[in-house]
Amino acid sequence: MTETRPDATLSEIDRAVNAAGDAFERYSVLPPDDIAAFLEAIATGIEGLGDDLLRTASAESSLPMDRLTGERGRTVGQLRMFAGLVRDGAWKDVRVDQALPDRKPLRRPDLRRVLMPIGPVAVWAASNFPLAFSVAGGDTAAALAAGCPVIVKAHPGHPKTSDLVSGVISKAASELKIPHGTFSLLHGASPEVSVALVRHPGIAAGAFTGSHRAGRALFDAAVSRPTPIPFFAEMGSVNPLFALPGALEARGEAIADGLAAAVNLGVGQFCTCPGLVVAVESEALEQFAGKLRDRFGLGVPGTMLTPQIARSYREAVSRIDSMDGVRTTRPQNGSVGESEALPALFETTARAFLEHEELGDEVFGPSTILVRCANDSELRDVASNLNGSLTATIHGTPADLEDHRSLIFLLSRKAGRLIYNGYPTGVEVCSAMQHGGPYPATSDPRFTSVGTAAIQRFARPICFQDFPAEFLPEALRDA
Repeated sequence: MTETRPDATLSEIDRAVNAAGDAFERYSVLPPDDIAAFLEAIATGIEGLGDDLLRTASAESSLPMDRLTGERGRTVGQLRMFAGLVRDGAWKDVRVDQALPDRKPLRRPDLRRVLMPIGPVAVWAASNFPLAFSVAGGDTAAALAAGCPVIVKAHPGHPKTSDLVSGVISKAASELKIPHGTFSLLHGASPEVSVALVRHPGIAAGAFTGSHRAGRALFDAAVSRPTPIPFFAEMGSVNPLFALPGALEARGEAIADGLAAAVNLGVGQFCTCPGLVVAVESEALEQFAGKLRDRFGLGVPGTMLTPQIARSYREAVSRIDSMDGVRTTRPQNGSVGESEALPALFETTARAFLEHEELGDEVFGPSTILVRCANDSELRDVASNLNGSLTATIHGTPADLEDHRSLIFLLSRKAGRLIYNGYPTGVEVCSAMQHGGPYPATSDPRFTSVGTAAIQRFARPICFQDFPAEFLPEALRDA
């Protein structure tokens, strides 16, 4: 059973945020090499925890050691990626228009624009990535790289893992003489802790990964403050996959295999799990559906992150199973424990899907819904009525794409990442990655929470006019 930590008190929240505010002026102007060295020291410290960190995270999350080994690699890799970004400096998007004193009828002033850190950032750790989207995860790395102090609200599902990583960050800060208050960790399972943190006047921005209910509540609190702040929430996604006729005809069985594997990867607990499959009726679709039923019917129980998450998944499966016009395929044998879940395949028509709005909501766990369309017109109707998603996938041939150009346009309006002949699970951490999408996938589709562009969430532009060089930020000086 996971240990519990007492909820942070209002005075503890106040101390952490005030300390971050005090640190901001000094941390935000540190030389890029100092901030980069801080990030690299955190990465090295996490590696130094060895298997103790992995065993602790596995005990708290039920995730296997090999999965967590890969996640640790991603965590330290993105810290070092941001260190390189800080040293490069191009992320500050410097723009300089030098003075034109002789221009008529009016002189042009000297104008210099740069991105500056926004201020103390509150980060909410996610349940499904106890390392990569947690205490030293991508949000923390991006905010620290931007020059912002960070207060992390640990996820109650993995407090010991959070404390271990927090200790690494605090040690690195102490050894490198990073200003006190640049990093703090708060515990708390109560929503009141999170609301108090996001409403604190010293917080300048927030970043969250989790459920739509919690993310929307925190977003609403952030924008209803006397001084609203940006709040970047990733809140869930169905990640539709469209299987077009040519692809089903040519390789329907392979698509069924890949889809079943993607849905069941990590017991379906990835934010990019493909929870919806859309195709037009044909003999190839019937064969594809039969293969999917075979794969899901042979599924085995998987242990989810927490008993509550498993219970919520089973409740969602039961609700969908009871709907008219829905066919369900589940393994026939095997009882499940309190934290376990069985995979589920649902099949329905486009008409039923459009009538039942809740079928378009994310089910967090190993399930997917096959929507069977009578024709291309219904396929476009389904695409048009989808909610925003992190990803959308098309399986097709070049001829399929030519015949479905309007579908490509529709999906480009619905998702942050379009995938061709692949599967959405697995998010590459690199400069070109976009991990964000239209609401309700995220609260602001203009930004990403993965990749180097994630730093832009925690910066704001400022323009200096006619300032003497010695009073300009280093990045704006001619030298």
